Amino acid sequence: MTTRVLLADDQALLRATFRILVDSDPGMTVVAEAADGREAVDLTRAHAPDVVVMDIRMPGTDGLAATAEICADDSLSATHVLILTTFEDDENVARALRAGAGGFLGKDVGPDVLLAGIRTVAAGESLLSPTATRTLITRFLATPDPAEALAPPALLKTLTDREREVMALAALGRSNTEIAEQLVLSHLTVRSHIQRAMTKLHARDRAQLVVIAYQSGLVEARPPER
Repeated sequence: MTTRVLLADDQALLRATFRILVDSDPGMTVVAEAADGREAVDLTRAHAPDVVVMDIRMPGTDGLAATAEICADDSLSATHVLILTTFEDDENVARALRAGAGGFLGKDVGPDVLLAGIRTVAAGESLLSPTATRTLITRFLATPDPAEALAPPALLKTLTDREREVMALAALGRSNTEIAEQLVLSHLTVRSHIQRAMTKLHARDRAQLVVIAYQSGLVEARPPER
């Protein structure tokens, strides 16, 4: 199955470069390009891509506002957003995840990393660049605005003990393979637990599941390192 990608960046040269890269992969195709956040939202609704590669700083509606609008649209539940930006500061990472982004990469990554990132986000898994470390994320997500909570803490009671355990390990940055090894489970069983937890908590992807884990107190944030 071909992964359909929408590119959103206000720099035409960058969009052209990204299009060449994405279209060079036999498993991907660019279905549309947007020069600002408003256009990104409109074109996403028109084309329903699998992944939107979204810049943050764009004129008018910025990438974070566009991401929030896309992720709040139930008709676009199958669309995932990968933030690709030069602004990898901690506040932008937290805002992107709260908005519903499934991944966050810096524009200095290599071609192979970007393509791998698109595949990861398209599969519904979370992706964070080395700069967007868990310490920076937890520092902001541990004390969220109550109005921004993705799921009430009481909803965690619907999870089984194993689902909570797997969810907590995912929030600590463990991959499915690492969780499987630690809990002596198969990779498919871990993935099944993750999917069931996402369904019960109404999380659109693994990134939102991680946000919920911190917001609900299932996992506690570590103090920021000095």
